Amino acid sequence: MEERTIFIEIFQPFAQYRNPFTFYYAQTYPLPPKSTIIGMLQNACNDWYGHEFGIENWWNLKVSVHGGFESVFWNYQQLIKGELGFTESGMWVNRHDKNPGGNIWLPLYGEGLTSQRVPIFQQELFNGHLYIFIRGDEKLIEKIKVSLENPNKVLYLGRSEDIVFIRSIKEVRPQEYLDISDLKLTYPTYILEKNFPIANRKYPVYSIPIKVLFRNNGQNVNHKSEITKETERVSEFKTVIYISQDLILKENTKIKCEFYEIDNKQIRIVDGGWL
Repeated sequence: MEERTIFIEIFQPFAQYRNPFTFYYAQTYPLPPKSTIIGMLQNACNDWYGHEFGIENWWNLKVSVHGGFESVFWNYQQLIKGELGFTESGMWVNRHDKNPGGNIWLPLYGEGLTSQRVPIFQQELFNGHLYIFIRGDEKLIEKIKVSLENPNKVLYLGRSEDIVFIRSIKEVRPQEYLDISDLKLTYPTYILEKNFPIANRKYPVYSIPIKVLFRNNGQNVNHKSEITKETERVSEFKTVIYISQDLILKENTKIKCEFYEIDNKQIRIVDGGWL
């Protein structure tokens, strides 16, 4: 199988990449996880469920994300916690009510607890400049490239309101492969944590989703209409180190590194930088 690599430069005015391991407030990851990026690409290609290329080919894509946001702020919002249902008229109903039809709160986990709007602090990102590398099957990469160059819909990364502006799409090849013992980063990035030889543990660590599947009785969902209350969401997470400054390795240690120069931007992807 022939592989190709494309480089995507994105501007995103606002973003919130929800960290599902935070409960009392909604923390955002500093950069979009792999699953979020793949979701954006599936949406752009109208291939959410892998009918054209196969769902596993989508998740076998390698992703390396770089860049960051100008600032972080806190937004105080009311979020709905609980279970909501809708009738044909669009009204909330209580499924345990023999005569549904009004705005009735639904049970939450058990009798006596009801769904409700809860005020919560939500961390959000402002003015993002993202540089994303995608590597994989040449036919799928070509489809992604064409779909992003000529989008037939408004694209978003994360929430549906977090729209993106594609500034550049290019097919790229690394200029050289290096063995390095220290690295001066141009932009923050994620690196897979497993056995990575950093000199100290001063860098933040996150568990990010890299794969998300929807299944009914163990079988992958093939269409949105198949998603029901019983549909199982299966997520795979990996631990990454968020490197936002120079990377210092353990003494007498070297790692492999790909070097790219794109539009006067020098970007290096170390061994472990592909998710």
